[in-house]
Amino acid sequence: MQDKYLENKKNFQKLIGEIIKQHRIKCGKSISLISAEIGMTKSMWADLEKGIKDPQLSTIWRICEGLNIPASGLMQEFEIILGNNFTFLE
Repeated sequence: MQDKYLENKKNFQKLIGEIIKQHRIKCGKSISLISAEIGMTKSMWADLEKGIKDPQLSTIWRICEGLNIPASGLMQEFEIILGNNFTFLE
């Protein structure tokens, strides 16, 4: 059970990173600029984009504000990509 949770968590973190990176590139902001705008280190932002970090909801909210996207829209993207069968629970 723990292995499945860890695998899903890793996949979820990678998805967060990929989507955040796509939005950052789309809005034309560098990692340096966006991380400074939201008060995050460049290394933490880079780790988020690589799927290494598991951001808190408050961090995701700040990221959305910096990228000028609604947090609800970001969550919808996760739901669409992951589908109805994705779960952290067994």
